[in-house]
Amino acid sequence: MTLLHPAWNAPASVHSLVTTRTGGTSLASYSSLNLALHVGDEADSVRQNRRLLASSQAWAQEPVWLHQVHGTLVVHAEGPLDPELPTADGCVTHLRGVPLVVLTADCLPVLATDRAGTVVGAFHAGWRGLAEGVLEHGVAAMGVAPEDLIVWVGPGIGQADYQVGDEVWSAFVRKDNQHRQDFTADGPGHWRFDLSEAAARQLRLLGVGEVHQAPWNTGREDLFFSHRREAPCGRFGSFIWLE
Repeated sequence: MTLLHPAWNAPASVHSLVTTRTGGTSLASYSSLNLALHVGDEADSVRQNRRLLASSQAWAQEPVWLHQVHGTLVVHAEGPLDPELPTADGCVTHLRGVPLVVLTADCLPVLATDRAGTVVGAFHAGWRGLAEGVLEHGVAAMGVAPEDLIVWVGPGIGQADYQVGDEVWSAFVRKDNQHRQDFTADGPGHWRFDLSEAAARQLRLLGVGEVHQAPWNTGREDLFFSHRREAPCGRFGSFIWLE
């Protein structure tokens, strides 16, 4: 099992990791550490993959799996956890030992904590959620001053591999004219979009104290699942928890 660890300035009490596609039991285009139950993979394989990961980390608590819908809702996991899967694109907790997770395969996983290491958050940022404000909701849900936050923008599709149409360009430019810098023209009605830089720009504009960006491009690196490169495919997970 190949696990990656964010390079960021998180406090010692905060743990985080990113899975890759290696080290699990899934087959074909889901090979092999697919963690998503909604993409057409065998459910037994996915559950076994989740058990393998949990065992490798000695988690006492099941991660807070979300039903992600490319929206902006951020939920709080602050008490007994409802067994019903929350429909949300972000989660925040102050509880110790509760892993939060978002699943992606080109969209951005965004992990956050405060400098004191008292709260953590995980957010799913595809272009729709990013344009509609998922990071604004996420920063607000953390409950601390933005300048006290440290945020890591994880692996996502790179600009060279991410062609979008005018509807994406318009959505971001309407949101903030500075987003023009995140697009490169690519023929009539088409653009190459830097999703990671757009997320980092929004976080900086929100006043976040530290913003770090992962160097990996899911569209080019076989270590990750990529929906644009190979669909159907699995999903890798980005996790964060308090010790």
